[in-house]
Amino acid sequence: VINKTLKVIPLGGLGEIGKNMMVFEYGDDIVVIDCGVLFPEEDMPGVDLVLPDIRYLIENQEKIRAILITHGHEDHTGALPYVLSQINVPVFAPRLAHGLISVKLKEHNLDKQTELNQIEPGVNYKFGSFGIEFFRVCHSIPDAMGIVIDTPIGKVIHTGDFKIDHTPVDGKPTDLALLARLGSDGVMLLLSDSTYAEVRGYTPSEQVVKEAIFRAIGEAKGRVLVASFASLISRIQHVIEAAAYHDRKITFVGRSMVNNVAMAQEMGYISAPPGTIVPLQEAIKLSSGRLVMMTT
Repeated sequence: VINKTLKVIPLGGLGEIGKNMMVFEYGDDIVVIDCGVLFPEEDMPGVDLVLPDIRYLIENQEKIRAILITHGHEDHTGALPYVLSQINVPVFAPRLAHGLISVKLKEHNLDKQTELNQIEPGVNYKFGSFGIEFFRVCHSIPDAMGIVIDTPIGKVIHTGDFKIDHTPVDGKPTDLALLARLGSDGVMLLLSDSTYAEVRGYTPSEQVVKEAIFRAIGEAKGRVLVASFASLISRIQHVIEAAAYHDRKITFVGRSMVNNVAMAQEMGYISAPPGTIVPLQEAIKLSSGRLVMMTT
């Protein structure tokens, strides 16, 4: 019997904020977790995006069973259009990430050729030698997941991005009970988010962020301009609620922002009182003290 080895190959996301992509290989099977971009640093003039180096995946694409997405942020999904144009493999993502990726693939004319699947937490999936189960974690976007990877030589836990938030905006906290059970059963390898782990203290709840947004918009005298990634759906909802509370209208600027808000409204992740969201053509006619503009 040949003793096969589990290979864990990071293509990005270690020692940097962004470009998250991790390869797991056992025998003739590969699964990839996340497919993100890195936004350029100040010493990268002229660079729009930094992509993972996927030469190894191109050389071994016949082994790739799936790309698994933990959540919908750009540093975990932004490279998908560039990767999928070179290797056509199925993608599996949580509900909101599925919606965000759908918008992205349509913008790049890849929606017809890509197999995009929605996953559910707690369901067991099989990809060659790998058993896969997604579990809920808290993050600054709904439907964030960690992943249990059941390999022939032991269990691997990939946490995705997470924080311990006991008052999450969507009411769905990190599944600590499942993590406790997995710990009791035995875990061969833990791959954990460690962003700002060297900073003392605790990450505040998203409720604290929400309160700060309400306060900032309430104190503003003129027009409020909010810059955000178009994938920060929870933050967009906070800004909408704050605008409505302070009797302001809100408009969205930028193709990806407009498309993502429309998708999130359709899926029920974003809601607004009637008349709160207005098109840009109407918004520019309003007095400055009655308007919030949100853009990428």
